[in-house]
Amino acid sequence: MATEEQPKITLYWLEKSRAQNILWLLEELGLEYELETFHRNKDDNHAPAELREVHPLGKSPLIKITPPGGGEPIVLAESGFITQYLCEHFGKNTTMMPQRYREGQEGQVCGETPAWLRWQYFLHFAEGTMMSTFMMAMVVDRLRSPQVPFYIRPITTMVANKIFAGFISHNIQNQQGFLDQQLAVAGAGYLCGKDLSAADILISFGLITAKDKVESFGDWWGSTPRALYPRLYQYIERLENEEGYKRSIQKVKEIDESLGINFRL
Repeated sequence: MATEEQPKITLYWLEKSRAQNILWLLEELGLEYELETFHRNKDDNHAPAELREVHPLGKSPLIKITPPGGGEPIVLAESGFITQYLCEHFGKNTTMMPQRYREGQEGQVCGETPAWLRWQYFLHFAEGTMMSTFMMAMVVDRLRSPQVPFYIRPITTMVANKIFAGFISHNIQNQQGFLDQQLAVAGAGYLCGKDLSAADILISFGLITAKDKVESFGDWWGSTPRALYPRLYQYIERLENEEGYKRSIQKVKEIDESLGINFRL
């Protein structure tokens, strides 16, 4: 029996970016793909200009899909959009996307399964609520880092501490507590139930990147995030031990050992 022809998929992977999520997702979906890797600019840590040749904004992840048999390829940007597109087209017979509708309620308003609704929510939570807060924390934290000249650092540190106290710390504490509680609701180790899904993969980059830095982002009432939210930190460890995650890291190392995977917040 002839093998069904597959589309050609190219992932444009930038070091220390959420492109790592998409690489992991491709591994879980069992898709063949080409991987083009890019270093960040050493002077400003930005993406290289070559990525603008793929998409006008020059960000990563970017993915190009050419349909089977040739034809006009499409280029997709934005992690959430890429994740949803790949799951809708290639996620059948995998755990990456839960079943959308309850049996007998296909296409009906409110006919969706609880797992699918959670999946949709966490795709947007990961890229919207959570990552925007982490990115703000990363930028503001630099105001109190050795990168700032020592003679003005006391002033910039005071400004940074005010911003953390007034906005960032409260939001990170709320989000960490929320995720810990949601894992208890799911009751099976992952955000949408007993199986790893694309929602877990999409949220992984931010959680793994920030896990050792979060404690410095605020007052934890005399405790630590790990002690306050044990389910969340067990979950992060579980994600890091997923075979697909390990394979995705190895894929990058096979190309260039010097490429970084995660940001240092």
